[in-house]
Amino acid sequence: MALGMATGPGGKPELEQDLLHTVCALLSDYGWYLLFGGIAVYLAVQKVTENMRALRRNRPEAAVEPDVVARQQEALMAARLKMQEALNAQAEKYKEKQKQLEEEKRRQKIAMWETMQEGKSYKRNLKQEQQESESGASTSSSVPKPNPSKKPLREGYNPLSGDGGGTCAWRPGRKGPSSGG
Repeated sequence: MALGMATGPGGKPELEQDLLHTVCALLSDYGWYLLFGGIAVYLAVQKVTENMRALRRNRPEAAVEPDVVARQQEALMAARLKMQEALNAQAEKYKEKQKQLEEEKRRQKIAMWETMQEGKSYKRNLKQEQQESESGASTSSSVPKPNPSKKPLREGYNPLSGDGGGTCAWRPGRKGPSSGG
């Protein structure tokens, strides 16, 4: 027993006994948690290494060739330019259509002003012009449907008079004192 190490009754140093006692206490208190935690860590490490191997297999070993990259970028730029040209053409068509609509509105306003100067009703004139333009624009030979005339819901029904209605009629009560007995 040199160097002053204290030993316990079993001949083991006290530090080892304390450590052994602490480890046993931890295992008895948290053993199941440590077991499941260790299993979870093991599975996570296995999954990560498997994913890393799959990435290494899928990655091409050869370096990317610059001419292939240049061709891909040129094709991409050509596709973008083509799409931009198509978009510009659509914008031009839209602008042209808007100009035509504005011109049509201007002509209608001029026609309305002229009919007002002549003393005629411009609304009737506009309806006739719209009917003419619709009949000229439509090429179908279908006959337009006549507008159905509005009929009253029930014959002889007048809500202001109390008669001629339905089965429900409300009448105010008598105004005299109630006769109770």
